[in-house]
Amino acid sequence: MTTSQRGEPVGRLTFTYLPSGLGQKSDFEFEWGGVKFTQRVWESQVEEGVWRVDLQVQVMRGEVFSDKKSMREFLIRYHEKDDGWLTAPFGDDGFAGDREIVLLIEPGLAAEVKDPFGRQDRTDLEHIATGLRLLER
Repeated sequence: MTTSQRGEPVGRLTFTYLPSGLGQKSDFEFEWGGVKFTQRVWESQVEEGVWRVDLQVQVMRGEVFSDKKSMREFLIRYHEKDDGWLTAPFGDDGFAGDREIVLLIEPGLAAEVKDPFGRQDRTDLEHIATGLRLLER
């Protein structure tokens, strides 16, 4: 990863690790369910006119993120999962599903590292998630 990639924060979070081979990046901002999202998406062209998402990182701000349980409940609604959504603990303040890792950075601030098409190694997702750093205000 180049220094310039590390130095480009998304939603006041910066990266200490990104895997090589990520495609073009785009940033989006939107709101859903009272939560403000800042999302970065990397995409690669897999054939003429066909693009595939390599990686997504969403930074989410909202009062709903008071603890890990409320964060999971919000994401069940947002991702339209059922209550039995299989997730495993990830560190003290996060959980992991098949293709995502979600962390409560601080009350009111959460981040999701997601690989919707299985293009990244699981270890890379873990390194990305544990390498997120909050920038000073």
